[in-house]
Amino acid sequence: MVAAVRLAGVTKVFGATRAVDAVDLTIPPGTFYGLVGPNGAGKTTTLSMIAGLLRPDAGRIEVGGVDLARHPARAKKLMGVLPDRLRTFDRLTGRQLLHYYGVLRGLKPGVVASRTADLARAFDLTDALGRPVADYSAGMTKKVMLAGAMIHSPRVLVLDEPFEAVDPLSSSVILDILSTYVDHGGTVVLSSHGMELVERVCTGIAVIVGGQVLAEGTVAEVRGELTLEQRFVELAGGLSDVEGLEWLHTFSG
Repeated sequence: MVAAVRLAGVTKVFGATRAVDAVDLTIPPGTFYGLVGPNGAGKTTTLSMIAGLLRPDAGRIEVGGVDLARHPARAKKLMGVLPDRLRTFDRLTGRQLLHYYGVLRGLKPGVVASRTADLARAFDLTDALGRPVADYSAGMTKKVMLAGAMIHSPRVLVLDEPFEAVDPLSSSVILDILSTYVDHGGTVVLSSHGMELVERVCTGIAVIVGGQVLAEGTVAEVRGELTLEQRFVELAGGLSDVEGLEWLHTFSG
Protein backbone atom coordinates (compact mmCIF):
# COMPACT_ATOMS: atom_id res chain seq x y z
CA MET A 1 0.00 0.00 0.00
CA VAL A 2 1.34 3.42 -0.99
CA ALA A 3 1.59 5.73 2.02
CA ALA A 4 -0.58 8.85 2.00
CA VAL A 5 2.41 10.77 3.36
CA ARG A 6 5.96 9.58 3.94
CA LEU A 7 8.82 11.54 5.52
CA ALA A 8 12.37 10.17 5.53
CA GLY A 9 15.10 12.04 7.38
CA VAL A 10 13.32 15.36 6.98
CA THR A 11 15.28 18.24 8.51
CA LYS A 12 14.79 22.00 8.65
CA VAL A 13 17.28 24.44 10.17
CA PHE A 14 16.74 28.11 10.98
CA GLY A 15 20.08 29.67 11.90
CA ALA A 16 21.38 27.73 14.91
CA THR A 17 18.00 26.04 15.55
CA ARG A 18 17.16 22.61 14.18
CA ALA A 19 13.39 23.10 14.04
CA VAL A 20 12.88 19.63 12.56
CA ASP A 21 15.58 17.05 13.11
CA ALA A 22 15.70 13.95 10.86
CA VAL A 23 11.99 13.10 11.16
CA ASP A 24 10.75 9.78 9.77
CA LEU A 25 6.99 9.22 9.46
CA THR A 26 4.77 6.94 7.42
CA ILE A 27 1.07 7.83 7.37
CA PRO A 28 -1.23 5.24 5.75
CA PRO A 29 -4.19 6.32 3.60
CA GLY A 30 -7.59 6.50 5.24
CA THR A 31 -6.26 7.60 8.61
CA PHE A 32 -6.80 10.47 11.02
CA TYR A 33 -3.23 11.30 12.02
CA GLY A 34 -2.27 13.75 14.76
CA LEU A 35 0.97 15.63 15.34
CA VAL A 36 1.18 16.83 18.94
CA GLY A 37 3.90 18.64 20.85
CA PRO A 38 4.57 21.75 22.93
CA ASN A 39 4.76 25.19 21.35
CA GLY A 40 7.92 25.51 19.28
CA ALA A 41 8.31 21.73 18.95
CA GLY A 42 8.36 21.77 15.14
CA LYS A 43 4.78 20.75 14.35
CA THR A 44 3.94 23.73 12.13
CA THR A 45 7.30 23.53 10.38
CA THR A 46 6.72 19.82 9.68
CA LEU A 47 3.21 20.44 8.33
CA SER A 48 4.45 23.37 6.24
CA MET A 49 7.06 21.12 4.62
CA ILE A 50 4.47 18.40 3.94
CA ALA A 51 2.23 21.03 2.35
CA GLY A 52 5.07 22.30 0.17
CA LEU A 53 5.08 25.73 1.81
CA LEU A 54 8.62 25.21 3.14
CA ARG A 55 11.48 23.33 1.53
CA PRO A 56 13.36 20.87 3.78
CA ASP A 57 17.13 21.23 4.09
CA ALA A 58 17.51 17.45 4.02
CA GLY A 59 15.37 14.37 3.61
CA ARG A 60 12.53 13.29 1.35
CA ILE A 61 8.76 13.82 1.41
CA GLU A 62 6.29 11.80 -0.63
CA VAL A 63 2.56 12.42 -0.96
CA GLY A 64 0.61 9.51 -2.42
CA GLY A 65 3.91 8.07 -3.64
CA VAL A 66 4.81 11.32 -5.47
CA ASP A 67 8.14 12.93 -4.56
CA LEU A 68 7.28 16.46 -3.43
CA ALA A 69 10.68 17.92 -4.38
CA ARG A 70 10.81 16.36 -7.86
CA HIS A 71 7.14 16.73 -8.80
CA PRO A 72 5.74 19.55 -6.64
CA ALA A 73 2.70 20.32 -8.81
CA ARG A 74 1.61 16.67 -8.92
CA ALA A 75 2.09 16.24 -5.17
CA LYS A 76 0.33 19.49 -4.25
CA LYS A 77 -2.64 18.56 -6.45
CA LEU A 78 -3.28 15.66 -4.06
CA MET A 79 -3.48 17.92 -1.00
CA GLY A 80 -5.77 20.44 0.62
CA VAL A 81 -4.12 22.74 3.15
CA LEU A 82 -5.33 24.74 6.14
CA PRO A 83 -2.26 26.72 7.25
CA ASP A 84 -1.37 28.16 10.62
CA ARG A 85 -2.24 31.83 11.25
CA LEU A 86 -5.01 32.05 8.68
CA ARG A 87 -4.29 34.48 5.89
CA THR A 88 -6.99 34.95 3.33
CA PHE A 89 -8.53 37.47 0.96
CA ASP A 90 -11.05 38.58 3.54
CA ARG A 91 -12.54 41.40 1.49
CA LEU A 92 -14.04 38.75 -0.77
CA THR A 93 -17.37 37.23 0.11
CA GLY A 94 -17.42 33.59 1.16
CA ARG A 95 -18.79 32.63 -2.26
CA GLN A 96 -16.11 34.60 -4.11
CA LEU A 97 -13.38 33.07 -1.95
CA LEU A 98 -14.55 29.50 -2.62
CA HIS A 99 -14.89 30.32 -6.33
CA TYR A 100 -11.29 31.53 -6.30
CA TYR A 101 -10.07 28.38 -4.54
CA GLY A 102 -11.95 26.12 -6.95
CA VAL A 103 -10.86 27.84 -10.18
CA LEU A 104 -7.28 28.01 -8.88
CA ARG A 105 -7.43 24.22 -8.55
CA GLY A 106 -8.53 23.87 -12.18
CA LEU A 107 -12.23 23.20 -11.62
CA LYS A 108 -14.81 24.51 -14.08
CA PRO A 109 -17.01 27.36 -12.78
CA GLY A 110 -20.15 25.20 -12.85
CA VAL A 111 -18.48 22.51 -10.76
CA VAL A 112 -17.19 25.15 -8.34
CA ALA A 113 -20.69 26.62 -7.92
CA SER A 114 -22.20 23.18 -7.24
CA ARG A 115 -19.49 22.18 -4.76
CA THR A 116 -19.65 25.59 -3.06
CA ALA A 117 -23.35 25.06 -2.38
CA ASP A 118 -22.69 21.54 -1.05
CA LEU A 119 -19.84 22.66 1.21
CA ALA A 120 -21.73 25.71 2.48
CA ARG A 121 -24.67 23.49 3.42
CA ALA A 122 -22.39 20.99 5.17
CA PHE A 123 -20.47 23.69 7.08
CA ASP A 124 -23.62 25.73 7.85
CA LEU A 125 -22.31 28.71 5.87
CA THR A 126 -25.11 29.13 3.30
CA ASP A 127 -26.46 32.35 4.82
CA ALA A 128 -22.94 33.78 5.15
CA LEU A 129 -21.77 33.22 1.56
CA GLY A 130 -22.83 36.71 0.45
CA ARG A 131 -20.98 38.48 3.28
CA PRO A 132 -17.29 39.52 3.26
CA VAL A 133 -15.07 37.01 5.06
CA ALA A 134 -13.75 39.94 7.12
CA ASP A 135 -17.14 39.95 8.89
CA TYR A 136 -16.94 36.25 9.79
CA SER A 137 -16.25 34.97 13.29
CA ALA A 138 -13.05 32.99 13.90
CA GLY A 139 -15.01 29.74 13.65
CA MET A 140 -16.73 30.74 10.41
CA THR A 141 -13.42 31.83 8.89
CA LYS A 142 -11.88 28.47 9.76
CA LYS A 143 -14.86 26.65 8.23
CA VAL A 144 -14.74 28.57 4.95
CA MET A 145 -10.96 28.05 4.70
CA LEU A 146 -11.44 24.33 5.34
CA ALA A 147 -14.17 24.23 2.70
CA GLY A 148 -11.70 25.86 0.31
CA ALA A 149 -9.10 23.22 1.15
CA MET A 150 -11.61 20.45 0.33
CA ILE A 151 -13.25 21.87 -2.79
CA HIS A 152 -11.03 19.98 -5.27
CA SER A 153 -11.58 16.65 -3.46
CA PRO A 154 -7.97 16.07 -2.35
CA ARG A 155 -6.65 12.72 -1.13
CA VAL A 156 -4.85 14.31 1.85
CA LEU A 157 -5.83 17.21 4.10
CA VAL A 158 -2.98 18.96 5.96
CA LEU A 159 -4.54 20.96 8.78
CA ASP A 160 -2.67 23.12 11.29
CA GLU A 161 -4.78 23.56 14.45
CA PRO A 162 -8.16 23.16 12.70
CA PHE A 163 -10.08 23.40 16.00
CA GLU A 164 -8.25 26.36 17.54
CA ALA A 165 -10.56 29.30 18.39
CA VAL A 166 -13.56 27.33 17.15
CA ASP A 167 -16.75 27.06 19.22
CA PRO A 168 -17.99 23.58 20.26
CA LEU A 169 -20.81 23.51 17.70
CA SER A 170 -18.50 24.43 14.80
CA SER A 171 -15.93 21.91 16.10
CA SER A 172 -18.57 19.20 16.02
CA VAL A 173 -19.55 20.09 12.44
CA ILE A 174 -15.91 20.11 11.28
CA LEU A 175 -15.21 16.82 13.04
CA ASP A 176 -18.23 15.11 11.47
CA ILE A 177 -17.16 16.21 7.98
CA LEU A 178 -13.55 15.14 8.50
CA SER A 179 -14.58 11.79 9.99
CA THR A 180 -16.80 11.04 6.99
CA TYR A 181 -13.96 12.07 4.67
CA VAL A 182 -11.59 9.61 6.40
CA ASP A 183 -14.23 6.85 6.43
CA HIS A 184 -14.33 7.13 2.62
CA GLY A 185 -10.57 6.80 2.21
CA GLY A 186 -9.28 10.34 2.71
CA THR A 187 -6.34 11.10 4.99
CA VAL A 188 -6.24 13.89 7.55
CA VAL A 189 -2.90 15.04 9.00
CA LEU A 190 -3.44 17.60 11.72
CA SER A 191 -1.74 19.33 14.60
CA SER A 192 -3.67 20.04 17.76
CA HIS A 193 -3.22 21.08 21.37
CA GLY A 194 -6.45 19.29 22.30
CA MET A 195 -5.27 15.97 23.74
CA GLU A 196 -8.78 14.75 24.50
CA LEU A 197 -9.85 15.39 20.91
CA VAL A 198 -6.73 13.73 19.47
CA GLU A 199 -7.20 10.73 21.75
CA ARG A 200 -10.81 10.42 20.65
CA VAL A 201 -10.52 10.83 16.88
CA CYS A 202 -6.98 10.03 15.72
CA THR A 203 -5.96 6.63 14.34
CA GLY A 204 -2.24 7.38 14.60
CA ILE A 205 -0.19 9.97 16.41
CA ALA A 206 3.35 11.32 16.62
CA VAL A 207 4.65 13.28 19.61
CA ILE A 208 7.22 15.86 18.47
CA VAL A 209 9.49 17.58 21.00
CA GLY A 210 12.51 19.67 20.04
CA GLY A 211 12.06 18.82 16.37
CA GLN A 212 12.29 15.06 16.98
CA VAL A 213 9.66 12.32 17.07
CA LEU A 214 9.79 10.92 20.61
CA ALA A 215 6.84 8.55 20.23
CA GLU A 216 4.84 7.35 17.25
CA GLY A 217 2.14 4.76 16.60
CA THR A 218 -1.51 4.23 17.43
CA VAL A 219 -2.94 6.30 20.26
CA ALA A 220 -3.05 3.18 22.46
CA GLU A 221 0.63 2.41 21.74
CA VAL A 222 1.78 5.95 22.49
CA ARG A 223 -0.18 6.50 25.69
CA GLY A 224 0.44 3.08 27.25
CA GLU A 225 -1.16 2.91 30.71
CA LEU A 226 -1.48 6.70 30.95
CA THR A 227 -3.91 9.15 29.42
CA LEU A 228 -2.57 10.77 26.28
CA GLU A 229 -2.23 14.08 28.12
CA GLN A 230 -0.17 12.45 30.91
CA ARG A 231 2.04 10.75 28.35
CA PHE A 232 2.46 14.00 26.47
CA VAL A 233 3.52 15.87 29.62
CA GLU A 234 5.96 13.07 30.44
CA LEU A 235 7.55 13.17 26.98
CA ALA A 236 7.59 16.96 26.83
CA GLY A 237 9.66 17.24 30.01
CA GLY A 238 7.15 17.35 32.84
CA LEU A 239 5.46 20.27 34.50
CA SER A 240 7.04 23.72 34.80
CA ASP A 241 9.05 24.64 37.88
CA VAL A 242 7.02 27.04 40.03
CA GLU A 243 9.73 27.65 42.62
CA GLY A 244 10.49 31.33 43.01
CA LEU A 245 6.90 32.44 42.46
CA GLU A 246 6.03 32.61 46.15
CA TRP A 247 5.70 36.41 45.81
CA LEU A 248 2.70 35.81 43.55
CA HIS A 249 0.72 34.60 46.59
CA THR A 250 1.29 37.75 48.68
CA PHE A 251 -1.32 39.72 46.70
CA SER A 252 -0.70 43.44 46.31
CA GLY A 253 -2.94 46.12 47.78
